[in-house]
Amino acid sequence: MSTKEPNVQNTPETPEEIQREFPEGYVVNPEKNETVTVDGTVYRRLCIKTHVITDKDNIVDVVEKYAAPLAQPGDIIFITEKAVACTQNRAIPMEDIHPRPLARFLSKFVLKTPYGIGLGIPETMEMAIQECGTFKILFAAAVSAIGKLFHKRGWFYDIAGYKARSIDGPCHFTLPPYNHYVVLGPDKPDETAASITQRVGVPVAITDINDIEGQILGTSDKKMDRDLLVKILKDNPLGQCSEQTPMGIIRKAS
Repeated sequence: MSTKEPNVQNTPETPEEIQREFPEGYVVNPEKNETVTVDGTVYRRLCIKTHVITDKDNIVDVVEKYAAPLAQPGDIIFITEKAVACTQNRAIPMEDIHPRPLARFLSKFVLKTPYGIGLGIPETMEMAIQECGTFKILFAAAVSAIGKLFHKRGWFYDIAGYKARSIDGPCHFTLPPYNHYVVLGPDKPDETAASITQRVGVPVAITDINDIEGQILGTSDKKMDRDLLVKILKDNPLGQCSEQTPMGIIRKAS
């Protein structure tokens, strides 16, 4: 496998303090760029503002309402995993989570970052145990401890998998009411993406991108290049705070 770094360049733009709006209905979030250059091709990342999505919504209906009217041939719609999970009743109020002693213990060893809590509180660690199983989390924790001896990070999530990696806890910048919720990863992301495409006729990717890393959880077509999508979205154009842009469109610049 090649270890060559991808040729990814942000097209220079002047960051602004507010969302920049386009007449077509797109926005560009603060301190984010509309375009990115990947291996010589320029892509636009057109963010779409929606209402606050809850378990009362159907994600297919939401995409049809907000994104489908703006899409053009050749576009890809991308949706944050949290928006999908919230429509699947996978957002759990903090007060409904009762961490066991193991969750309280393990959460103390999770690296805290400015970009999100992750499994760094007992409530999120408890949900990881419930999602992945006690044995798998304990094994992942043991492997992670060995990795730290060699100054290697990320081994915990390599073992625990996307279900653990995708769990989001409440942060000070989380959009209400989810600043009091733990949100799990979406259920059956490939099938969900395919069901959206069946309705709107545009390829769909369900993404888990933050300001330090990213992965594609689901695509409507197995042939979609997940590595390319991660490169295009690497700088998290949807934002990490309260932008209220849970989806967007990837479009090659003309």
